[in-house]
Amino acid sequence: LDRALTEAPIEGITETVPTYRSLLVHYDPGRVDFDALGRALLVRAQVPASVATQPRRWRVPVAYGGENGIDLDDVAKARGTTPDEIVARHTAGDYRVAMIGFTPGWSYLSGLAPSLHMPRRQNPRLLTPAGTISIGGVQTGIQCLAGPSGWHLLGRTPVRTYQLRREPTFLLEPGDRINFYAIDAKSFAEQDRAAEAGEIIAELVAT
Repeated sequence: LDRALTEAPIEGITETVPTYRSLLVHYDPGRVDFDALGRALLVRAQVPASVATQPRRWRVPVAYGGENGIDLDDVAKARGTTPDEIVARHTAGDYRVAMIGFTPGWSYLSGLAPSLHMPRRQNPRLLTPAGTISIGGVQTGIQCLAGPSGWHLLGRTPVRTYQLRREPTFLLEPGDRINFYAIDAKSFAEQDRAAEAGEIIAELVAT
């Protein structure tokens, strides 16, 4: 429905926000009546969009462990394995951007291997770094901006999924596919500087 409304907008709609199970539709009541808009949306929901639905695929670098992933060792202990094995499992995943939300650019990813499912922390942190790659429950995620989190921090990426003065401002879209790969701390620092200057570090892979 979100794609259909992008392709053929309905007069009065100002923004659409896709979530896991619903589509939030913002509208201007001075331009369209609530009941009329509701009827139009129900009709539009039955018409498939002709927009190409082939997802984009991104390769996203991650510096795992150490100061970039302070929970990696604890996650390994909780799962009865080694930090290297946790990294191997995480980078082996084929993830889908399920939703963007919470803070700008925060990308919720489905497809986390069951062996990496972890209950969220009992005591959330008030501040976690920008670029954090973490796991919580049955999900993994990319946290663009520094902020609070109750998830387990595995690493950090230099990729900015949100950058206000860059085009595009938001890098990822719901439906995109994500593969992670490991980099060392030196590469992270170099790529982080490039990303801060506006370079898109993530690699767009042909599907």
